[in-house]
Amino acid sequence: MSEQPEFILDRRKLKKKLVLWRFLAIFAVIAGLFSLVSFNKEFAAKLGMADQIARIEVSGVILEDKARAQMLKKIAADKSVKALIVHFNSPGGTTTGGEALYQDLRRIAKDRPVVALFGTMATSAAYMSGVAAEHIIARSNSITGSVGVIMQWAEVSNMMDKLGVKMNEMKSGDLKAVPSPFQPLDEFGRSSTQKMIADSHKWFVDLVVKRRNIQPTQIPGFMEGSIYSGRQALQYGLIDEIGSEEQALNWLSKAKKIPNYLPIIDWTQEIQPSGGIIGRASLYIAGLFGLDLKPYLQNMSQTGLISARHSGKLISKWHP
Repeated sequence: MSEQPEFILDRRKLKKKLVLWRFLAIFAVIAGLFSLVSFNKEFAAKLGMADQIARIEVSGVILEDKARAQMLKKIAADKSVKALIVHFNSPGGTTTGGEALYQDLRRIAKDRPVVALFGTMATSAAYMSGVAAEHIIARSNSITGSVGVIMQWAEVSNMMDKLGVKMNEMKSGDLKAVPSPFQPLDEFGRSSTQKMIADSHKWFVDLVVKRRNIQPTQIPGFMEGSIYSGRQALQYGLIDEIGSEEQALNWLSKAKKIPNYLPIIDWTQEIQPSGGIIGRASLYIAGLFGLDLKPYLQNMSQTGLISARHSGKLISKWHP
């Protein structure tokens, strides 16, 4: 019985020590984070606690992309982002994909500078998106331009005749499902389709003329969808400067007073696996074995494998 009061006192002392050490541990963590944020500007910028220059990459085939749109929406809402640099390396994509990306970039450009950097190529829908930027920089040998719209589809009616296969159809009007791969295109269908392509082409040209303040008739091959090297594009006013990211930072510093010492933070979008549950399960199982399939899924979605999905749709893409 005499030991019980001593035991209680010991426990109280132990509790006080534990409370003290917990407090010191929490204080050390907070102090460490404060030091990291104070001395590591990049870390602080990633947390949205310090100013930054955001950087994104647009590569492969440009499609309408919910994940990309969501990422750009977050950039637009993040007040710590003082400027955006967009690296392009794309032959183009669907007309609506380029239009959507253009509009998302213009939304950001309303209250902060956007710079476009053209890499190996930025043609068709990629150039369409690029003109959303206030300043465009390309390498001297970047392939750019190809302002135009194209629609392609396979016509297999002769092959079907040889195989003895006939496609039956009933439709509400002569232009329903035109053009079709199962029958030759007549003059009525060709004229109607050409009008739609011409309308989209005019929209594209007007967009470039407005954003770049150019006279298209004074640029050789412009209305015909010609491509240009970076040097030619600079000569014709399709871009503003020859260079790299260094020139982009210099322009931001001189023209927009954005300090070039701000950390450049790469923003990336979440890749949505195709195939629904099976696709997600594949990623999960691969992850258990230390494999990351996301880059491969992204690469597949950006190659010619998508061409079948977009057969008969308006494409703004340069075909090398």
